[in-house]
Amino acid sequence: MAITSAAVEPLKQLQKFIWSLGDYGQIARITEVAAGELVEACGISPGMEVLDVAAGNGNFAVAAARRGARVVASDLTPQMLELGRERCEAEGLQVEWLEADAEDLPFAADRFDCCASMFGSMFAPRPPVVTKEMFRVTKPHGLVAMANWTPEGFLGRLLAVASSHAPPAPEDVPSPLEWGDPAVVRDRVAPHAESIDISQRAARLESESPEAGLEFAEAYLGPVVALRTILPPDAYEALANQVVALSDQFNRGPAGRLVIDSDYLSVVARKR
Repeated sequence: MAITSAAVEPLKQLQKFIWSLGDYGQIARITEVAAGELVEACGISPGMEVLDVAAGNGNFAVAAARRGARVVASDLTPQMLELGRERCEAEGLQVEWLEADAEDLPFAADRFDCCASMFGSMFAPRPPVVTKEMFRVTKPHGLVAMANWTPEGFLGRLLAVASSHAPPAPEDVPSPLEWGDPAVVRDRVAPHAESIDISQRAARLESESPEAGLEFAEAYLGPVVALRTILPPDAYEALANQVVALSDQFNRGPAGRLVIDSDYLSVVARKR
């Protein structure tokens, strides 16, 4: 049985609250280079109409606008829209910002040359719905693009650790990390696409130490801020220790410095 809108609405409201915590503008710096690479892969050029879905503070939107595209950015969380507008105003970029659910995009069919999402749409609770919506608003032969954390990469593993300490999602809501599996992506996208290009890339995280990396997440990353607030002290300490141990496992930095390349999938599909 398909998951209903009513069944996932509480989860969406929780997501909206969680991502209003911390400061996503600091977190987004980790994936700015990845956004530029996805814009390059999509061949964004002047005059193209582009939609950034679940945009956060607009990494993809900003990179596309810098190339002269006409850009709309949407996100479920009002705080993200404020951050995005401030960022675009500071750069003098013309980007239209709208509050919108990735599973119910308020745009006409076949409007955009490119519809993309940087580590955003993967968190929509109903993958078939968000996939259909992203392709619906894209022109025939236009591009739908995503960047998704892999389950085996550092940030995928970190999300899994955090989720193990959080209240469970509604029954039948799949893990967002399934979007990091190439076979799953092909299965979800193939009915809508004439071609699919998937490549594995990495986003770099750097800090003075694993402990400093944890402090960064505690200050700026919404889900960690939320867990630090709601968990009993001993439970949060267990989570923090897991995060530091995971950072040590993936660390490739010299002499105590934290340098991690976190794997993600770059997906570019052309609509039928």
